[in-house]
Amino acid sequence: MDQPVEHYWELRLKRVQEALEKNNFSVVLAKNAQDAKRIVLEDIVPSLSVKSVSWGGSMTFVATGLYEAMKSRTDLEILDTYEKGLAFEDMLERRRRSLLVDLFFTGTNAITEDGQLVNLDMIGNRVAAITFGPRHVVLLVGRNKVVPDLESAMIRIKEYAAPTNVMRLDKKTPCFHTGRCDDCSSPDRICNHWTITEKSYPKGRICVVLINEDLGL
Repeated sequence: MDQPVEHYWELRLKRVQEALEKNNFSVVLAKNAQDAKRIVLEDIVPSLSVKSVSWGGSMTFVATGLYEAMKSRTDLEILDTYEKGLAFEDMLERRRRSLLVDLFFTGTNAITEDGQLVNLDMIGNRVAAITFGPRHVVLLVGRNKVVPDLESAMIRIKEYAAPTNVMRLDKKTPCFHTGRCDDCSSPDRICNHWTITEKSYPKGRICVVLINEDLGL
């Protein structure tokens, strides 16, 4: 068989899709990052008739090319929370305003095989938007975020996603040096707000784009 790894993930992602749909999420399968970008730009965004767009921290959102594509749109009000050089208070205010847009893009730290989203945030704007605020939420999710269950999700986040994100962001926390969670009290701690999203409410408000490629941390 050609591409056995991709075929394995096609089968596994299909099961995750079915579990998510039972939990009232809207779900789309994408072959890779480029396919995810096409689906979002050609199918999802036009179907929602949105006027304002923003996003929360997501390496996958950037890797698909959607960040560059969306921030250049002149037909939409764009709140760019990634803009460099903003003062801290200005950045916070923009993130507050982003909670009231029509469409919010981000990712998820983990997704369980029974269709739950599990996230851990520093400031909380990303998990806040997933929970409530924006009319529509689109999550870009690489296959590497899929885990068997809730316990596995929390282990993945605390023991892998959090330390690697600390390293990526050059935060001054113990896990930067140890590579493992020390449940620190550092001012730079990024592990502050847990959320477990068991179902999408209203039904279909959250659209999950499952991508058959390893993306993000």
